[in-house]
Amino acid sequence: MDPLHALLTQRRCALGVFVPAGLHTAAEERRHLDQLAQAGADLFEVGLATEDAFLDGPVIQAAYHRALGGRNVLDRAVRAIAHAARLRPTVVMAYWEPVSRHGPEHLARLLADAGVLGVMVVDLPADQKDRWHDAATDAGLRTPRLIPRTTPDTSLPAAAAGASGWLYAPASTAPTGYRGPLDIPALADFTQRLRAASPLPVVSGVGISTPALATRVAPLVDAVVIGTPVVRALLTDPGQAPDLTTAFAQALHPNPLTEHRA
Repeated sequence: MDPLHALLTQRRCALGVFVPAGLHTAAEERRHLDQLAQAGADLFEVGLATEDAFLDGPVIQAAYHRALGGRNVLDRAVRAIAHAARLRPTVVMAYWEPVSRHGPEHLARLLADAGVLGVMVVDLPADQKDRWHDAATDAGLRTPRLIPRTTPDTSLPAAAAGASGWLYAPASTAPTGYRGPLDIPALADFTQRLRAASPLPVVSGVGISTPALATRVAPLVDAVVIGTPVVRALLTDPGQAPDLTTAFAQALHPNPLTEHRA
């Protein structure tokens, strides 16, 4: 069975950890990924750096800018992605700018050869959907899709069309790094609407800033993704990143022998 499908269809909610590629030296990056996997990450989402990460907050933007300051940005990213993929099921989060710059067909094949299972282009232009879908399909990649909560019911089937792997339901409508309260009833309603429109698993991230919030979101989705808390640690004190991951993993799975999802 596809390891990504197996992970997202198990009874318990999986923990995804977002990391930006190319933030540190290759050796440091491999060590950090090893530690995050051991700390409880079930899934890696690796971000390709871009100058204008307009859906992200200042922490992830700063991480991308640091990554872009080095040499051989794509080569370094692919090496990090390949290591992540040897540890856990791995997907790539990208903006259209680097996909377009490197060429959708070339980048899809490069990432597939590195062991990536899927690529979600968060700002995929409407007029490029067919080209990207064909490139990803030819490379054997899943094409998850981020669906804004404001999407009306009548538009959900079209919004989900062409998606594979999962649908991404942001827990907050704010940029990544949001630290405020989450509207759990609104998220619950949205995930129900997504499940009515598509059989794909539902994944949620953005604004899940504490283990307590992760615990509240987990019953609604098939995976919770944490990003900014871990990225902040990787930027300032990488030794804290595994402990943060463990705290989220323990909140989701306080007893690994017991299933907690309905």
